[in-house]
Amino acid sequence: MSKPIVTVEFDDSLKMLKEIFENVKFHHLLVVDEGKLYGVVSDRDLLKSISPFIGTPSEKPQDRMTLNRKTHQIMTRKPITLGPKANVYDAISIFNRHKISCIPIVNDKFEPVGIVSWRDILRVMEENHNKKINKTG
Repeated sequence: MSKPIVTVEFDDSLKMLKEIFENVKFHHLLVVDEGKLYGVVSDRDLLKSISPFIGTPSEKPQDRMTLNRKTHQIMTRKPITLGPKANVYDAISIFNRHKISCIPIVNDKFEPVGIVSWRDILRVMEENHNKKINKTG
């Protein structure tokens, strides 16, 4: 699980999301209202929702207007989640059954406490593999 998480709210602009993604190395933002999880936005969701001409010599005012859209307009609602006591195999099972790229980890109040991505799964697998090699070697 990755921590800390970064959250945004329903009415945050896509301009704000773009600025966040440009300054971090992760690919998902959790959408909350009053601390509870309601959705997920990936950097791919954002790229599909804004004009490809932003920041280019071809940019026009209508291209910049796409940045005024709101998070709730592009977020994935009702994300598939896990609790903090879930293990890596629970996450792998979800990834295998659903076409998603992250799993928010929520507490019993549905407040996000972390997030799991494929990169987290691969890191755990590598750590387990290295432990196994070190025991036998």
